[in-house]
Amino acid sequence: MKRMMGHASRNLQNNILAGIITIGPLFATYLIFSFLLSTLAKAGRPMVRLFTEFFPSAWLAQPWLQSALAVLLTLALLYVVGRVTSLVIGRQAFNLFEAVLERLPFVAKVYTSVRQLIDTMMAKKETSQRVVLVDFPIPGQKSVGFLTRTLTDDATGRVLAAVLLPNAINPTSAFLQILPMDRVTETSLTMEQAMSMLMTGGAVGPETIRYSHPGSRTQETTATPVGPSV
Repeated sequence: MKRMMGHASRNLQNNILAGIITIGPLFATYLIFSFLLSTLAKAGRPMVRLFTEFFPSAWLAQPWLQSALAVLLTLALLYVVGRVTSLVIGRQAFNLFEAVLERLPFVAKVYTSVRQLIDTMMAKKETSQRVVLVDFPIPGQKSVGFLTRTLTDDATGRVLAAVLLPNAINPTSAFLQILPMDRVTETSLTMEQAMSMLMTGGAVGPETIRYSHPGSRTQETTATPVGPSV
């Protein structure tokens, strides 16, 4: 009887775990898209109210239709803003708008930081933005990070690296490490591959990765003393 109960318990646990593995990614995708759609709908609500004032109709009173219309209006507004700022006149107007924001004490700090973060995360591969590995939290344990920029030690002239280390599963929180450039291991990972690894806890990622500095194995091999043969 105990053997049957143990077998049934293990079978139940395995099936529940298989269900979690199957539904987990779908549920996470649903949460992300639900958050994005709800944010877009909330941003477009004022435009929907203004639209219903000019075109009152019974079919516009449906909540689901108002949410869908709010999302579409928000996307249309984002497209228009992006299209206008891509033009010369629009770019000049946006630069003027940013110059005004930079004169506001508290707003300038927040806006500049967010703008630099978005520009860094959206940077092309040929820029200084790179996916790297650093020893964190202790030597010998590597963490995936993003090399955001390089700077110089004003005392020694040594090249330093500013590396952002996002937390796995929840990459919205991260650590910022300033460390010598020779302690950074550069990889060939793309931003998409690195984010996939972080979001899935390493379950999704490439088959190979550059873990050590080039030539480090050779140095370790040459430094190891060879005993006399017996």
